[in-house]
Amino acid sequence: MLICFTFGLNSLHGQTSDPEIIIDQQSEVLPLEKFSFAFLPVNFSLETGYSDQLPMTSRQNSFMVPIANVSGKLITRFTVINNTGDPDSLYFFPGLHFKNVLLYQVENGKATPLPVIAPQIEDSISFRLFNVLPNDTLSILAECYPLRTYNNTFKPKLINPDYIEPFVLELQLQKKDITLFTYIFCGLLLMMVLFSLANFLQGGNREFLYYAAYAFFLGVMLFTKQFYYSRSNESNFFFEAYMDFVLQCFGIWFFMLFMVRFLETKRDFPFLHKLYMSGIFLLPVVIVLYSFLHYSTIDYFWENALENYFTKNVLLAMMVVFLVYAARNWHHKLLRYLFWGNLLYLVFGLLSLVIVLRGQSIKFPGIFGDSLVLYECGLLIELIFFLMGLTYKNRTQLIEQTKERERLKTENERKELEKQVAVMQAHQDERERISADIHDELGSGMTTIRLMSEIAKNKMKENIPIEIEKISSSANEVLNKMNAIIWSMNSSNDTLDSLISYIRAYAIEFFDGTPVDCKIRMPETIPYKELSGDKRRNIFLCVKETLNNTLKHSMANKVFINISTNGELKINIADNGVGIDPEKIRRFGNGLKNIEKRMKGIGGNYRIMNNGGTETILDLPL
Repeated sequence: MLICFTFGLNSLHGQTSDPEIIIDQQSEVLPLEKFSFAFLPVNFSLETGYSDQLPMTSRQNSFMVPIANVSGKLITRFTVINNTGDPDSLYFFPGLHFKNVLLYQVENGKATPLPVIAPQIEDSISFRLFNVLPNDTLSILAECYPLRTYNNTFKPKLINPDYIEPFVLELQLQKKDITLFTYIFCGLLLMMVLFSLANFLQGGNREFLYYAAYAFFLGVMLFTKQFYYSRSNESNFFFEAYMDFVLQCFGIWFFMLFMVRFLETKRDFPFLHKLYMSGIFLLPVVIVLYSFLHYSTIDYFWENALENYFTKNVLLAMMVVFLVYAARNWHHKLLRYLFWGNLLYLVFGLLSLVIVLRGQSIKFPGIFGDSLVLYECGLLIELIFFLMGLTYKNRTQLIEQTKERERLKTENERKELEKQVAVMQAHQDERERISADIHDELGSGMTTIRLMSEIAKNKMKENIPIEIEKISSSANEVLNKMNAIIWSMNSSNDTLDSLISYIRAYAIEFFDGTPVDCKIRMPETIPYKELSGDKRRNIFLCVKETLNNTLKHSMANKVFINISTNGELKINIADNGVGIDPEKIRRFGNGLKNIEKRMKGIGGNYRIMNNGGTETILDLPL
């Protein structure tokens, strides 16, 4: 195809002129420059209302459709001249975000509709074909309907039909570096979704479920925005005009739910709790109202005001309030992490917004000149600081849980100790009750028996039956044993001092009236040490058995009892008798075996040896 670009001399009221395209030079894509245009209401009919006197404005190059004109339609006019002898055709393309394009042939001040012909490709909505006869001039009027979005760019082009598919592919590959960056970032968000879900399934913490939903909706929004970038089809139009804002609102809504749980605002930060709860209530209302405005009216003014002036400004104000609150509560380390993440997210978000609003007037190097990349950088930094805050919180919770486990363990041990003390106290009370009963009931009875036997002996004088003597002797022996049992059962005697005093008193009384002279040496100061009734009883019975053996078998006239308490209770009983006879030990060994068994049972030692008589040693660690 041979086409070239010139400017016509005809003008509207001397203000504008239509560009002329002459088909005589090889070219594939020709931008329309210095074009004339006008904005008209949607219900204005070009077939019936058009005239050459319609006021139009000239423009040097492409421009963004003003928000006030998005609800209307844009018209532009140009002329195509075919100087060849063959018919030819071109595609008119106003820009990506135009949901419909109609072409008219202008002739004699009238606009006649041309056939609506789109290319046989998927992304074909904004392309329209027109034909030019040989050696003919065609004045074209294009009627373009902007998509309901704030980033419509009118950048008209004429495209060779043979080049339509490469042109569409070139549009999609214009920002391949940015596309790659976005896909990588979406992959990171997917990892965060999986990480958060794993934490939720493992611990049941709902904040991880909320963060997974937040990362999911933002990831879907960014992926879809990049996937449909530079594509002229219904899916892109639906997403660009409606769904991207809805996905963003859902993501922010889950983020607020996450912050409420993550910071435990209801307990620790009541002001933040009210702030986020107001946002959690507001965003569903915004989504419902936005959907109503989008589908119930063709006027874009209120829809745009709700999205870009009300909602985004409210969210911006909430973020600023959070930053101020976090700065005033700087001692909370978790708030510090979220402060830096939200601050840098805000900075990059504002830079992204500036690029959207100012377009080519602001330049950043490389891919950072793209508003979407800057927004994703802010999200990435916010994600990094969130992970740092999460690590800190998990570490803090682990320490607190460890302290709580230790506290519970100590509390359980204390309760168990109190239970054991209560059981021991109950045992002691029972021992004292039994000892009191034995003393009161059996003791009085045995004393009566002994007294009655003594009275009977006195009355009979010389003719005393041997049975009376045995009764008196048995009564005395039972009383002594009963007193020993009562002494061992009484918890008030559970001390080392009580044991030593009782052994001394018993030994003196035991050898009283016998030919054996008993000498006892005790420490001047006896340390206070508790001894259970079981230990006292077994030590006393071992001493008693030893003294009984001494009296019966040693033929000694002296017994030395030495008691020491230097870290252990040591009782040394020595006599000046005949010593140990191995035959007698075997014959009367049950008593000695009982002594050894009793001492081992309470953790002590027992030894017996010849040392100028018999020497018995009882040891018990204190």
